[in-house]
Amino acid sequence: MSDLNKRRGFWGLLDMSSAFSSFAAIAVGLVVGFFVLLLSNPANAGIGFVTLLSSGFGDLKSAGQVLYFATPIIMTGLSVAFSARTGLFNIGASGQFIIGAYCSILIGVKCSSLPGWLLCPLAVIAAGLAGALWGAVPGLLKAWRNVNEVIACIMMNYIGMYLVNYLIVKTVYDQRRNITMAVASHANIPTFGLDKIFRLGNSPSSAGGGIFIALLAAVVIYLILEKTTLGYEIKACGFNKNAAEYAGINSSRGIITAMAVSGALAGLGGALLFLSGAGKGIDVVDTLAQEGFNGIPVALLALNNPIGVIFSGLFIAYLTVGGFNMQLYNYAPQAVDMIVAIIIYFSAASLLIKGLFQKLGKRDDKILEKGGDEA
Repeated sequence: MSDLNKRRGFWGLLDMSSAFSSFAAIAVGLVVGFFVLLLSNPANAGIGFVTLLSSGFGDLKSAGQVLYFATPIIMTGLSVAFSARTGLFNIGASGQFIIGAYCSILIGVKCSSLPGWLLCPLAVIAAGLAGALWGAVPGLLKAWRNVNEVIACIMMNYIGMYLVNYLIVKTVYDQRRNITMAVASHANIPTFGLDKIFRLGNSPSSAGGGIFIALLAAVVIYLILEKTTLGYEIKACGFNKNAAEYAGINSSRGIITAMAVSGALAGLGGALLFLSGAGKGIDVVDTLAQEGFNGIPVALLALNNPIGVIFSGLFIAYLTVGGFNMQLYNYAPQAVDMIVAIIIYFSAASLLIKGLFQKLGKRDDKILEKGGDEA
């Protein structure tokens, strides 16, 4: 039985350390990414790969850019993770993100006469409410008519994209740049000095105070899920809807609440990106917001843990910055995008890897238990 206990201890350690599966997926993704570099530009594959892995924190400005890119995908990652913990798959974060982004920009442009202490919070709150409304629609359809939330979310993504394009042209369109007008400067989220800290000489990074809001949101979502009655109820609905109803929990309310909160997080992500003070605007193009889809691998890489989402979001942002710097070695932007995509897709397999280790552990336990009984 000592051998059995040792084996159980080994596999149990892997099960307890859920991060192992994520790290394994990252390692496999990086190896495949390196071979892609070899195929596209063999001469610079080595230095290109080193640049991908090291330049994200190569200087303070690069570190600031990591924080800038991480902020929105942490929020969309939280959006996907929150819904997943309740048994739902929110693939509609892209639509919720862009709806929230548009509302924040609309407030920032049209209400510029308001003082900054009111304008900025109003724009952020409007983004969260808009995202919550957009996320609640698939929740209502799921709760009342059992419509698959994935199908409903995909439809809402495209409705949101085309609706925002139409509304931009009608309200806040800058014809010269084909994007939204610039918001009032006092509508932007304060940087809290991050732009002065994360800079290279006279060139500041785009880091802003939105990262603090994202970190706070992750902690709040963790506390809601793990320490509150609401979190218990919506997780119970996700584990077993029928059992939750038998226990007196209103499953329909739980589903709607989960999707609304999930949508609010994605909508806030839109506000944090477009109110960062980086001068970014919404492009009027027929393309879904990539930040919403990047939230899916961020959540999967974190195994749907709100605190883990912080680190996985920073990691994906780190690779993004490294990918930009790889272009210095004659790598086309498409090759850089491919590397990041490979990492993301292998990250999405982290749950599969974890399940494989769990099955191997159970199989070995049964074998050893059978051998112990025969002895």
